[in-house]
Amino acid sequence: MIAYATFGLLGLLSLSIPVGIVLFLLGFGLDIFFTPFPLIRGLGNLVWSTSNNPTLIAIPFFVLLGEILVRSGIATRTYAALDRWVSWLPGGLVHANVATATMFSATSGSSVATAATVATVAMPQAEKLGYDPRLFSGAIAAGGTLGIMIPPSINLIVYGFLTQSSIPKLFLAGLVPGVGLALAFMVVTVLICIVRPSLGGTRRIFPLAEMLRALVQLIPIILLFAAIIGSIYKGWATPTEAASVGVAGALLIAALFGTLNRDVLGQSLLGTVKITAMIMLVVIGASFLNFTLAAAGLGNELQSMLGNLGLSPLGTILVIVGIYIVLGFFIETLSLMVVTIPIVVPLVVAQGFDPIWFGILMIVLIEMALITPPVGLNLYVVQGARQGGRMSEVMVGAAPYALTMLVMAGLLIAFPQIALFLPNAVQ
Repeated sequence: MIAYATFGLLGLLSLSIPVGIVLFLLGFGLDIFFTPFPLIRGLGNLVWSTSNNPTLIAIPFFVLLGEILVRSGIATRTYAALDRWVSWLPGGLVHANVATATMFSATSGSSVATAATVATVAMPQAEKLGYDPRLFSGAIAAGGTLGIMIPPSINLIVYGFLTQSSIPKLFLAGLVPGVGLALAFMVVTVLICIVRPSLGGTRRIFPLAEMLRALVQLIPIILLFAAIIGSIYKGWATPTEAASVGVAGALLIAALFGTLNRDVLGQSLLGTVKITAMIMLVVIGASFLNFTLAAAGLGNELQSMLGNLGLSPLGTILVIVGIYIVLGFFIETLSLMVVTIPIVVPLVVAQGFDPIWFGILMIVLIEMALITPPVGLNLYVVQGARQGGRMSEVMVGAAPYALTMLVMAGLLIAFPQIALFLPNAVQ
């Protein structure tokens, strides 16, 4: 059954069938060949109960929040403000790419949306100021990955739903590794530009008065993040309610800046419908596959197989990390996550690992998949914004940051408290 599920999944994906449909087809196959009961008869009830779950209502709200911020021009103001504060470092404006991506990750919850936003704003500056296109574009692609780590993250919401884990705890667990990765990206950029100063373009120092004035542009984003995350951890709102508060805040910010109009609102709503429909198809398909996998006994079969290998719990985790790295080359990130969670998470929990910790480790590995070819979505998003040059330049530029993520994965394995400290502290 393991071979059937593996080769069936890869074979269907290789036919370019939409991932949500692949999950349903694989579930149907498992039902027909490996279970004695007609599980398909429960499909209608499963689809309804999954889509009717209150937790998932947070997804369209967070998507809409990001769409409003992107389309109302707030990204441009944020980028210009951060440019005033970080361009004195070796690497100059490259740090503004990472810093802006970090700020928008704390509100949008989507890596691709974050990368697209920063790339659209930043790319015109690269040629004008003489930056190396590889490092400049690679930093944008890497910074965009933080959108699925730093709360509020749509991927963490999906993980929490599929594993029945606490979403507020997942948000807290992702905060330190997310901010740590952002700082690590900046340190890597500094080191690269110290060794090769020509890659970093011109370092610019702005007057203190201008830097202080720029802070005004950052206040709305900071307040919005504080309202969303603070309301969750204070117990004033659930993640779904906090997401709706975030949307109201984004609309208010756009209105105060004078950029809220019918076109912006219409484009934001249309983008939200498209993205949410795609996510929900994948989530419902994953729920059905999870149902059939459990009924077919795949989890027990996997545990038995790994038990026969005689691996220690650490060895099992290292094997799983290797599998995610390899699969990340070929499978889109949300799809990779929802396809593997029903199989891998029960196995990890059976080995005695914390599902909250593993969720953060999985997100780091999935972040790597966003900037590793041939299917790294952020690479294509940034290349599209460049409107010129070779794709290989973006890949080469992102490579040091992918290695940084691998180091973070190793640190999480060696020191689980990096992820678990905050969730345990607020219990």
